Amino acid sequence: MKKLAIFLAFMLTAGLVGCSAPEEESGNKSVSSEDGTKTEAFSGEYVVDADYVKDNMDKVVLIDARGDEAAAKETIKGAVPVMWQYLATCEDGASGDENWGCILDTERLSKRLGEKGFAKDKKIVLFASSQDGWGDDGRIAWELIAAGYEDVKMVDGGFAALKAAGLETAKGGAEPEAVDVTVDVIDTTHVINTSELKENYSDYKVVDVRADKEYDGQTLYGEVKGGHLPDAIHIRFTDLFQKDGTLKSNAEITKMFEDAGLSKNDQIVTYCTAGIRSGYMQLILEMCGFENSKNYDESYYRWCAVEEVE
Repeated sequence: MKKLAIFLAFMLTAGLVGCSAPEEESGNKSVSSEDGTKTEAFSGEYVVDADYVKDNMDKVVLIDARGDEAAAKETIKGAVPVMWQYLATCEDGASGDENWGCILDTERLSKRLGEKGFAKDKKIVLFASSQDGWGDDGRIAWELIAAGYEDVKMVDGGFAALKAAGLETAKGGAEPEAVDVTVDVIDTTHVINTSELKENYSDYKVVDVRADKEYDGQTLYGEVKGGHLPDAIHIRFTDLFQKDGTLKSNAEITKMFEDAGLSKNDQIVTYCTAGIRSGYMQLILEMCGFENSKNYDESYYRWCAVEEVE
């Protein structure tokens, strides 16, 4: 439990961590790329821009995936703060234990989603801290999709983009409106656990999305030992973003994936420390056409505790 406490404390206080969306959602606007040229904004099934949120606040359930502490400092008025840990098995043991940090069982997940107002018949829009965060919005979105939610979006550029777009802010999140939620089954199409990964390891291209220091062996968050999974391809979570915190274009990100050795026919597994940044990465891969991708939510915490690393 000591490792869990350290990890949660860090998550609360520190920041790191081509498909087309409907035009009315993403706006499909031109943005400036790293070299100053104009390029298309990222578009995809699970992404909307800040202007979309501004124009549709009365039609969405807005979730601040940074959690209560960040929301207490400043959030978007009307947003409900929810941390990914509340929807995961983080209370069932310590980091590195089997099934720690994974999707909750359907009974507990249904109850907690209902308490926080995650209505299945509403559009759920999540935001976090873009490249300065952990991909918390992507982690929750990945889990909601596995739980059967059909209309889940992440805000391109996160909280900073919403604030820049002129949405009203507040200190402290909104109280959720409880709803009835039933999750019958978890769809594991984009989910993988340690035993399955180990058994079929040679079938996958494994992608480590952590920072350089983590990949190279530093233990920053209570990991049992440092290193990375055997032959893991290193594509940093932060490399998905432009300097302003919005996503790079689909073409730029796809090229980055392909230059790293991935093809759209590959079976791909993403991982990080606890399956957060890698959950976000899996969704981006999927939206760029790398559909045979899975997030390893037990992630490095578990693998390094029971398997060999490099």
